[in-house]
Amino acid sequence: MPVLVITGTGTEVGKTVTTAAVAAAALAAGRSVAVLKAAQTGVRPDERGDADEVARLAGPVTATELARFPEPLAPGTAARRAGMAPVHPHEVAERAAKLAAEHDLVLVEGAGGLLVRFDAAGGTLADAAGLLGAPVLVVASAGLGTLNTTELTARELRCRELELAGVVIGSWPDSPDLATRCNVADLPEVAGAPLLGAIPSGAGGLSPAGFRTAARGWLAPRLDGTWDAEAFRTRETP
Repeated sequence: MPVLVITGTGTEVGKTVTTAAVAAAALAAGRSVAVLKAAQTGVRPDERGDADEVARLAGPVTATELARFPEPLAPGTAARRAGMAPVHPHEVAERAAKLAAEHDLVLVEGAGGLLVRFDAAGGTLADAAGLLGAPVLVVASAGLGTLNTTELTARELRCRELELAGVVIGSWPDSPDLATRCNVADLPEVAGAPLLGAIPSGAGGLSPAGFRTAARGWLAPRLDGTWDAEAFRTRETP
């Protein structure tokens, strides 16, 4: 799995912290890691972006952005409003392939969900994944509403004949409600793919050392972790 594309079911679902956890676990397993942010929006030139945050939390990764746009909008819209050249899927794929020649693992983090548009032609992260032939990891929210957005994302991946590697819950609350606990069993069913981890709420606020120590315990063995999906399901499902 030299390239893994990481998308969310929407915005603010914990995608960047999940990317950092996957990177930290891979580094702990002795693998070299690159993180590619396809399009960073809503960040000034002098501010830290998502790739920088992954590097801060995870450790010594090669952190790269293809483009940065100032307004917090979909990449295609942000590029148009800024009068800047957009990012195209083939550019994402080309940069990821180049990084893969130099690293054991390349994590390609999208912006928002799978079908958020990069350019006027409607290019998306899904198109980049298709060009790469890379599996896609879906980061989902924990609570009510997540089953619909997760299933829609999974269906789109299947329609495009892209591999869905699995689902990670991007922010697992300290006190999950009934819907959240039921979703532990339902998420893999609607996705048709395994649950590969659950990142605790607030994980991004840990110190880098604490984050790196804990990261493997949040992720399943396929992601270089030690997290046990069945034990988690048994403990949390009502």
